[in-house]
Amino acid sequence: MSSATSVSSTSVPTVPADRISCLNQHAPREPGSYVLYWMTSHRRLSRNYALQHAVEWGARLNKPLLILEALEADYPWSSPRFHQFIWQGMLDNGQVAQLAKTAYYPYIEPEPAAGKGLLRSLAAEACLLVTDDYPCFFLPKLNRFCEELGTLALAVDSNGILPMRHPDRIFTTAYSFRRFLQKKLPQFLGETPVSNPLHYEIPRASVEQLMSMEIRERYPAVLMKNGEHLFKAATDSTLNPGVGPTPLVGGNSAAHEMLANFLATRLAGYADRNHPDDDTQSHLSPYLHFGHISAHEIFDQLVGRYHWSPASLSETTKGSRTGWWNLPSEAEGFLDQLITWRELGFNMCAHSSDYAQYESLPGWALETLADHADDPRPTTYSMSELESARTSDPLWNACQRQLVREGIVHNYLRMLWGKKILQWSPDPREALETMIHLNNKYALDGRDPNSYSGIFWVLGRYDRAWGPERDIFGKVRYMTSESAQRKLRLKKYLEIYGAEQDSFAQD
Repeated sequence: MSSATSVSSTSVPTVPADRISCLNQHAPREPGSYVLYWMTSHRRLSRNYALQHAVEWGARLNKPLLILEALEADYPWSSPRFHQFIWQGMLDNGQVAQLAKTAYYPYIEPEPAAGKGLLRSLAAEACLLVTDDYPCFFLPKLNRFCEELGTLALAVDSNGILPMRHPDRIFTTAYSFRRFLQKKLPQFLGETPVSNPLHYEIPRASVEQLMSMEIRERYPAVLMKNGEHLFKAATDSTLNPGVGPTPLVGGNSAAHEMLANFLATRLAGYADRNHPDDDTQSHLSPYLHFGHISAHEIFDQLVGRYHWSPASLSETTKGSRTGWWNLPSEAEGFLDQLITWRELGFNMCAHSSDYAQYESLPGWALETLADHADDPRPTTYSMSELESARTSDPLWNACQRQLVREGIVHNYLRMLWGKKILQWSPDPREALETMIHLNNKYALDGRDPNSYSGIFWVLGRYDRAWGPERDIFGKVRYMTSESAQRKLRLKKYLEIYGAEQDSFAQD
C-alpha cells in the first residue's frame, strides 16, 4: 500500500452529528483494508459532507479511501439523457481523484444486473461503508442492504443548508417552513463542508492495490481516457433510446460555469424571472439534483457578492418572503427558491415514505378533488398525445417540447403545464401519474424531492383553498394558458418551442 500523504497535515473537520445516520448496529471491521465511500447522489468530490466523513474515518483508522461511483442500467426511467449527464460528472471526478492520488472507481453497468455483487464484494473488504443520505426515488432501499453487511454503514446528508432531519415534523406550507428557517437556520449558517476533502492527510493507495484483479475484470471501470466508447456501448443496448442526451453538459466543472454565468448575467433580473423570454432563471436544478454542485457553495458565492454576513439578518422571524436576509430583491428571491422551496421538498421526503402517493395531499385538496372527480372534461388526451405535444393548446405544447428536447421547463410554465394535465385527465389520480411519468422520464431535475413538490403543488400541496370553486379544479388553484399569454413575455419562447420540429419519443 502506498504511504503517500496529502499536502495537509491538519485534522479533518468533523461533520455535524445531525447529518449522520447509522444504517445498522455493527462496529467497524477491524481488519478491513479501506474506508469505502459509495457515492450515489452527492456526485462531487468537493463541498461534500459524506466524502468528508469518509475521509474523517480514514484518518481515524489510518486507512485509505476507496470511492465507488456506480450507475445501474435499468433503474426506473433510465435513459441516455441521464446516463450521459452522470457520466460527464464521472469524468470530472476521475480527474480530481487522480490529482489527489485517491482510489476512485467509476462503474456503468453494460447491461441490467451486470453490476450485481460489486458493492457487496467491496464492502466485504471495507472497515466501514459511508454513503449519501438522500430521501427520494430508489435510494432509501439502501437500509435493507446495509442491515446484511458485517460492518458499520453510515449515511451522510449533504443535500442542503439545513440538515434535513433536524426538524421533527413535516411542514405543510412554505410560509410555516420559512418561519421555522428564520428561527433555526442562523445556527447552521456557520457550518459548511470543506472545499476539498481529499486535501487532508490519510493513507493513499491505488485502485489496483485495493481491488482484486478478479473484481476489476468482472466489473470493468469506465475508461477515463476512452470512456465515451464504453458509455455508448452500454446505453445503445440497454436504455430507452427515445430520451436522448441534451445540450446541457453535466459535471462539477459545468456546474461551476453555470453558476458563474448566472451570477454575472442573469441574477440581476431574477426578481422578474416569470417571463420566459428574459431567461433569468439559474438553470442549476439539474446540477443540484445529480449532486454535481453543493447548495452550500451556491449560497456562499451568492452572498459573497454582497459582502454579506449572518449579522445582517433581520431579527424579525415572521415568515416573510422578503426582508429577512437584508439582501437585494433578486438575491432574496433566489435564496427563497434555493433554501425554502427546495428544502421544503426534502423535509417532506425525509419524514414520509408516502411523498409520491396521491393520499399525501392535504385533506382539503383530497376533498375538493374528489367532489369534482366526475366533472365533465373539455377534452382528454392520451399519454401518447401529451408526450408528443399533440394538444389544442400551443403554449402547453411548447412547454412539453422544451421538456422533451432539453430536459427542462421554465419554472412558471411548469406549473401551468401541470394544471392543464389536471384539466385534461379523466381524474386527478391519473393526472398525477401522468405528471410524474413525463417529468421523471424527461426532466434532468426529475426524480427529486423538489420536483415532487412542484408536481404535488399542482394538486394543492403547500397551497391553500382558492375561490371561486370551479369545475374539475374545485378549490385547487386555477391557471390558464390565456392568462399566462396576457401576463408574460412569450414571443421568443414560442418561436423556439412553438413549431413542431422534433420527432418525439414514444413509449
